[in-house]
Amino acid sequence: MDYAIIADSYEKIEATTKRLEMTALLVELLKKTPKDIIAKVVYLTQGKLYPDFMGVEMGVAEKLAIKALSRASGQSEGVIQSELQKSGDIGETSQKQLEKRKQSTFFNKTLTVERVYETLDKLAKTSGSGAVDTKMALLCGLLTDASPKEAKWIIRTVTGNLRLGIADMTVLDALAIAYGGGKEARELIERAYNISSDLGRVASVVVEKGIEGIKEYKVMVFEPIRPMLAERLGAPEEILEKFTGKCVAEYKYDGERVQAHKKEGKVVLFSRRLENISDQYPDAVDLIKEKISAKEAILEAECVAMDLETGDMRPFQELMHRRRKYGVEAAIKDYPISLFTFDALYVDGKDLTQESFPQRRKTLEKIIQQSDRMKPATQKLVTSPKELEDFFEQAIAEGCEGLMCKSVAKDSVYQAGSRGWLWIKYKRDYKSEMTDTVDLVIVGAFHGRGKRVGTYGALLLATYNDEKDTFETVTKCGTGFTDKDLAQLHEMLQKHVIPRKNSRVQSMLEADVWFEPAVVLEILGAEVTLSPIHMAAMNSIRKGAGLAIRFPRFTGKYRTDKAPEDATTSKEIVEMYRRQLKKIGEVPQS
Repeated sequence: MDYAIIADSYEKIEATTKRLEMTALLVELLKKTPKDIIAKVVYLTQGKLYPDFMGVEMGVAEKLAIKALSRASGQSEGVIQSELQKSGDIGETSQKQLEKRKQSTFFNKTLTVERVYETLDKLAKTSGSGAVDTKMALLCGLLTDASPKEAKWIIRTVTGNLRLGIADMTVLDALAIAYGGGKEARELIERAYNISSDLGRVASVVVEKGIEGIKEYKVMVFEPIRPMLAERLGAPEEILEKFTGKCVAEYKYDGERVQAHKKEGKVVLFSRRLENISDQYPDAVDLIKEKISAKEAILEAECVAMDLETGDMRPFQELMHRRRKYGVEAAIKDYPISLFTFDALYVDGKDLTQESFPQRRKTLEKIIQQSDRMKPATQKLVTSPKELEDFFEQAIAEGCEGLMCKSVAKDSVYQAGSRGWLWIKYKRDYKSEMTDTVDLVIVGAFHGRGKRVGTYGALLLATYNDEKDTFETVTKCGTGFTDKDLAQLHEMLQKHVIPRKNSRVQSMLEADVWFEPAVVLEILGAEVTLSPIHMAAMNSIRKGAGLAIRFPRFTGKYRTDKAPEDATTSKEIVEMYRRQLKKIGEVPQS
């Protein structure tokens, strides 16, 4: 398959902001793709070569891309750098420079998808002495044979700035339409993705075996399951009402959520963002090997920093010292951890994701050899608001954030990759009558003035609409940032800058700078109010009005453990607003 077909499709997709049109163009591309390379095309459309959990990155810095482009185009690096500063897009710059290419070779080879993928694969896996020169030669070889349009997309791919605006959910829609017989097949295809986190493999199965193949799709050890998420409520009465009077309340630990995979003596730990973090927690790996009796297992646990002398839990911030490439042994000594397991998703050949929560917990308890460093999460069956409140206070006293309340009904399955009322968070923050913490996604920024010239003066933040797969603005925040934060954020956000608003972002405000939804911050707000200018939960409370967070302040907590789709949802903001009204005796207007 010629790579030009992909480049043409990407060009059309980039030119539209309409979701349905994007999906239709993607369907067209997938139908043109030979079956044996469908996975490669899907990965490339995601801007990667493999699923995230494999940890393979192309690792081409902008400087190296400029050097390769200079060699392929015959233009000086200085000129290219100057053009890049004007355009702000290395892909557009590449296209323009190659359009000016004075000398063309008679021996240009037509680029195929297979050649591009295999070359990028070699480039990504090149390391050690001479790696930079090898990467340069590989990239230069592609650019020399590429048309200007192809060069644009190759450079964007290798530098990690594809900017297509296509989310995984759009790819699932396109696969359902192209190969599943229509959008009604989306649910089955999405489940396969949720239990494997590998969109390329899902695409290969649906293309080769159709929906029947997808129905037989199985959980596999070392392919992380997309984590189940929780809703939130702020009162014991509301929580028990949702669960028809009975639920299991479980300690919500202030740590890092990990998914542990064990098979034949090998253990891999994945973060909630599905990154392999085994190297950061070798002591946790050892605990899983020693204390889990099952030969094969997929478990979820909270990894918590501990004071081993007192047995006290330490705050989440201390655990972040473990997120390092070097000095891990010293960090293990200074910041030891314990594991509190809370779910079993697969054990010795059996997929437990369709089992009820009580059944999964029973299986979990059978396979753990408990110790001070590893044990199941503390839990209690509660049937009254007082019981729930007392247990909440106990959890807080022992250093937890609050409780996770879980359904014990027969249908309390593990909802991989989705948020629902089978799990409800009850955290200390939600007890406050004045403030709530929320996790919001940065989608835009406004230039700073005065002391903040050269940095961002305020950030445009959004909630996630999990029904529409969009991000809806909810507040503009410029408070709580230290000078160090402002410098760090400016650097952190540079690679996510895009020329216009992302197609998944819903905003009436015009930001000075737009970003791909990628970075999540914890924000403290005074109250939730109706807003004519913010899009969160638009028309949910009153026609023509969205919801906004008043007096937002950055808490200092970067939620690097959360993907943008794990952020606070628009529905949660609606619930927070309704609870506020109940407290002051008002009735929500519709």
